[in-house]
Amino acid sequence: MAKIKPFLCIRPAEGKAADIAALPYDVYNRREAKEVVADNPDSFLKIDRAETQFDDSVDTYDPKVYQKAHDLLWEMKSCGDFIQEETPCYYIYELTMDGRVQTGIAACASIDDYTDEVIKKHENTRAEKEKDRICHVDACSAQTGPIFLAYRADDTIREVVRKTKQTQPLYDFISDDDIRHRVFCISDPEDVEKIRLAFAQIGEIYIADGHHRAASAVKVGLMRREQNPGYTGEEEFNYFLSVLFPDEELMIMDYNRVVKDLGGSTAEQFLEKAKEIFDVTELSHAKKPEKKGTISMYLDGTWYMLTVKDEDRSDDPVDGLDVSLLQKLFLEPVLGILDPKTDERIDFVGGIRGLKELERRVSEDCAAAFAMYPTSIQELFAVADAGKLMPPKSTWFEPKLRSGLFIHAIE
Repeated sequence: MAKIKPFLCIRPAEGKAADIAALPYDVYNRREAKEVVADNPDSFLKIDRAETQFDDSVDTYDPKVYQKAHDLLWEMKSCGDFIQEETPCYYIYELTMDGRVQTGIAACASIDDYTDEVIKKHENTRAEKEKDRICHVDACSAQTGPIFLAYRADDTIREVVRKTKQTQPLYDFISDDDIRHRVFCISDPEDVEKIRLAFAQIGEIYIADGHHRAASAVKVGLMRREQNPGYTGEEEFNYFLSVLFPDEELMIMDYNRVVKDLGGSTAEQFLEKAKEIFDVTELSHAKKPEKKGTISMYLDGTWYMLTVKDEDRSDDPVDGLDVSLLQKLFLEPVLGILDPKTDERIDFVGGIRGLKELERRVSEDCAAAFAMYPTSIQELFAVADAGKLMPPKSTWFEPKLRSGLFIHAIE
């Protein structure tokens, strides 16, 4: 059963949250991160991406960059930009995007639940991507970016959330991308215990987004255990910062594909190959797929709907995903794209950017685009429950959780 505990949160002081809250560190490249911090010196991005404090001659992964992140974080706390709760609490983090509300519980999850696979993964991690956040968490002695977890909805949690939302929020602001953020504190001992016990009865928790951040936080915790052989298991380094959302409120957006060439085919030949594999219908205008097993293709200025044939569908939780079917039936045999993780001929476009972005890419640097029907949260759960992994770039979650609203010190 999952151990999801309240924690002594470090959080923005009153009136500071809107300026401090920042999109995740990996949304930006170095140039973009520097521009954000230049425009808003209070942005938490200056801590998550402390290379913004140096000129470009300093390597992003230089040890002094991580030391700078440490110094900036604890300076902001000492000067009062951040405050620390006096008793362990849970928090409600509500995000509203285009009228759709999703509400999570900010808390700490157990690294043992991660290693024992009570907290389930659906994506592999890469050591080189983990290393940066391992250095960052270790240097700061704090976790600054929450892991996006999902669970099957629970009535007890739902009721505590409903009741707490009737109180005054700690923060209520609209970010530059028109997302409304509200944060409430669950501090009543009875409600805290209800939340703790409810999660203890939930059999599985799932990583929705943030696999690399989770792996990095866990590895730092394991390192700290080695450095403290007398540890009890209750030290803060045994837990990692998370926000947990019920499945009923989550929406996964499409994660689309663009390819750089047609594998030596003309557009006409490429379309004929598609017709050999799919049922193909020409569209009069750009249109997203409306059901599983359909893919919209943009080629030579025209949109087509590709429908997977019945004999090619699969009940396997991974092989039956639309992104898997496109890869297996078309991208691999027709274009020779064997590994979409490493092949430079394929790129991925988050659904938040819309079909116009796919048309733009084809007009500028690509030859064809494929708009996917979104993977469902139930499909994500099924893959994780089967102990399998999704293909790369299968899910795109919006809105993104902000960093800097909740910080978990691990010392």
